[in-house]
Amino acid sequence: MTEPGAEPHSLIGNAALMKMAMSGIDLAPLSQKLLARAAADPHDANALMDMSTVLQLTGNRELALVMQMQALEVQTLYRLPVKSGATGVRLLALMAPGDLMANTPLDCLLENSDVALDMLYVGQGLPLPPELPDHDLLFVAIGENDQNCQLLVEIADVIKDWPRPVLNPPERAVWTSREGACAKLRSAPGTVMPGTARIERQTLERIGRAELPITAVLDDGAFPIIVRPIESHAGKGLAKLDAPVNIAGYLGAMPQDEFYVSSFIDYRGQDGQFRKYRIVLIDGHPYACHMGISDDWMIHYLNAGMAESAEKRAEEAHFMAGFDEDFGRRHAAAFQVINERMMLDYLIIDCGETPDGKLLIFEVDTSAVVHALDAVDLYPYKQPQMQKVFAAFRTMLGTAVQRNVT
Repeated sequence: MTEPGAEPHSLIGNAALMKMAMSGIDLAPLSQKLLARAAADPHDANALMDMSTVLQLTGNRELALVMQMQALEVQTLYRLPVKSGATGVRLLALMAPGDLMANTPLDCLLENSDVALDMLYVGQGLPLPPELPDHDLLFVAIGENDQNCQLLVEIADVIKDWPRPVLNPPERAVWTSREGACAKLRSAPGTVMPGTARIERQTLERIGRAELPITAVLDDGAFPIIVRPIESHAGKGLAKLDAPVNIAGYLGAMPQDEFYVSSFIDYRGQDGQFRKYRIVLIDGHPYACHMGISDDWMIHYLNAGMAESAEKRAEEAHFMAGFDEDFGRRHAAAFQVINERMMLDYLIIDCGETPDGKLLIFEVDTSAVVHALDAVDLYPYKQPQMQKVFAAFRTMLGTAVQRNVT
């Protein structure tokens, strides 16, 4: 047990633990310390929550979520205090239980800032406590997914008369679902967003047997198509199917009952490489976060071979350095209309470019990771760019506080 009068252990937090993992640090010794703390004091919620993150980072998601719920049974409010200096902004974030992709990773955006972050977990069996920490702003960090959709609706009702400014209102966050974003953005000038439909397994089977044309579920439907299970992330279960005959084989390896289907758009450049960009809109202004380059259409930054290719990193560095004058300027009108239609203070856009120069939107959300955790010696160009992103986020918070004061 914690000695009477002794300072409890602070929360390490996701950002610090992710940095350790990405730096190649062995997390096993830390795991042992956290487990020892939890064994000595079952009410050490910070130890349980940090251990949950460690388990996720080491590939044990199921046990991680069990341990997270154990932590939430002890307490639902977690604090990441300012590391040094005076507090400039007190930010209260509403979070949902789940893995590292369930919520906006605010601690990654606020590293070394003057923002004190309180994270309050809400959801089934986790009601709002009778007293909340005093705060200047409320940020709804809960990402849209099937599990959180109803929660976002309920939160919208709870906070409709909130006495502090609310960033990323929940009634707008629900628009970031794949089908919701498609409805909002598909006709946006200067953009292309393939039609997306959510269908049951039986419907996909019928398309595979040629009993139902793909146009019955997709207005712009034509093979090849992209298929993924509902709630899949990071390319898990994602496949490009070139013809109906390929569907049976795909479903043979996928036990899920529902899937997203969309048309495939070939977005390779003249050199045969695919380029996927992560852009964040902060208070309506676009900032570059990363660019992955690959000869495979299914790009994720970690599988694009960026660490192994100095040439790719040089291109990403050039992209970041010239973003405002080049990519950002070319697609300025598209970013503006995305901001006007989604109406979120903080929005992440994963995108590419079509051969005719339009912004090809793959996905928009509020919970993708935006960070400065990559090795500085390998990616020296990222730190200045990401500090620019973090400064913009901090400015947005300060502006929202100021608007409320005046």
